[in-house]
Amino acid sequence: MSNLQKNLLKSKLPPMIPRPAKNHPGRQKDYSPSIWSDYFHDYVDVAVDCGSFRVYRSKPAETEDSPILVLLHGGGFSALSWAVFTTEITSLIHIQCLAIDFRGHGDTKTDDDDDLSAPTMANDIASVINKLYEDKAPRNVLIMGHSMGGAIAVHIADLNLLPYLVGIIVIDVVEGTALESLQSMQSFLRSRPTNFKSIQNAIEWCVRSGQIRNIESAKVSMPGQIVNNETNKLAASELPLTEAADLTPTNLNPLSIPENEEEEEEKGIKFQAPLPSINPKKYSWRIDLSRTEKYWKGWFEDLSNKFLNTSIPKLLILAGIDNLDKTLQIGQMQGRFQLQVLARTGHAVHEDQPHHVAETLGSYLTRNKFAEAKTAFHPVMPQC
Repeated sequence: MSNLQKNLLKSKLPPMIPRPAKNHPGRQKDYSPSIWSDYFHDYVDVAVDCGSFRVYRSKPAETEDSPILVLLHGGGFSALSWAVFTTEITSLIHIQCLAIDFRGHGDTKTDDDDDLSAPTMANDIASVINKLYEDKAPRNVLIMGHSMGGAIAVHIADLNLLPYLVGIIVIDVVEGTALESLQSMQSFLRSRPTNFKSIQNAIEWCVRSGQIRNIESAKVSMPGQIVNNETNKLAASELPLTEAADLTPTNLNPLSIPENEEEEEEKGIKFQAPLPSINPKKYSWRIDLSRTEKYWKGWFEDLSNKFLNTSIPKLLILAGIDNLDKTLQIGQMQGRFQLQVLARTGHAVHEDQPHHVAETLGSYLTRNKFAEAKTAFHPVMPQC
């Protein structure tokens, strides 16, 4: 069972009764949001025929022949999902990263945000890259995608939309398990909260629900997934916050559960539901994923064959070896792609373990002579 399927199945469990945390300042976690500029050098809004696409960029590489790494996020996420990973990989390898918001996501704005078909999104990314480098085509471009973004990366390679594409990296998406997971996707989406009272509240939910296990990544990633209901602006664009209320820990947060809850109850101490928030619906999701269901199968159908038939070097990073379908199992035994399995991680592998993913990618880049290492590091050997 894949990590994505496990997360979906959790939504079918009886809901936990929200209980307030006892006031223990020493144990209070900091869920205040982080700013994108702490991780990226700058951003540019690239105008193409269908709209404007937000692209976050790392500092340009020191050498001209260094590759460009295009980063594609998963469904419902944003380009900020790659923030912590970007700092990790650029500290190891001479490379420049471009993290792009898909249409309907983040700060990208198009004339049809609802068209999330695979061909449309694949052509979007190709148009953005070609526009960025219309004066001089880059020598080497690699595409790295997570979940839905990984599927779109495969479509880009299969359609040969970027003639200078030299490598493809896919994170935790396999045709077989992805298609199986779609049966429970709507149930999973309904189980999520629809609104959050603050950015901090959204980050806390993100970490406690297990969507992202790395709190540093969640603090910069989650603001790229929600919008202010009053201004309709992305939460990330509001940072740094000026309202102290959004940065102050809330001991009555319905998602906060005391660590010694069972011990307190044994002593006869009962917990009551928290008081209602003054503004409980300030933020909501940037995209309503439930409305995109008609495109889901198109993202993943025949994905394994398209991935294997791509002639460029391929790397597949998974959260569990049992995620492989039969087609990829055969391909892996034939040595048609590199496989790396990272344990103790959720579906958002690059957010949960950004350093390990960076080491894996660094090894892949140096072994295939796509890039040079900045510092000495131990290459990660391909393994299951």
